[in-house]
Amino acid sequence: MRLSGLQREVLALYRKCLRESRKKPANTRPHFESFASRSEFQKNITLDKRDFSAIEYLLRKGQRQLEIYSAPGIKDIR
Repeated sequence: MRLSGLQREVLALYRKCLRESRKKPANTRPHFESFASRSEFQKNITLDKRDFSAIEYLLRKGQRQLEIYSAPGIKDIR
């Protein structure tokens, strides 16, 4: 199955989120992983794959959140 460019970007963002979660302390790592997978990506899983403007908006939002949460000073999220 071939993926579109947006689908590849979403998967790349997801992988980046999981990689960044591995850099966090072991006791708070599950919080980052659950935030990345369950609360953000699965919340929008029903989004129509042809709704390009919404997907691009969510990708930009996700990139900004990833930049914030990947900062070394951020130890935990709830």
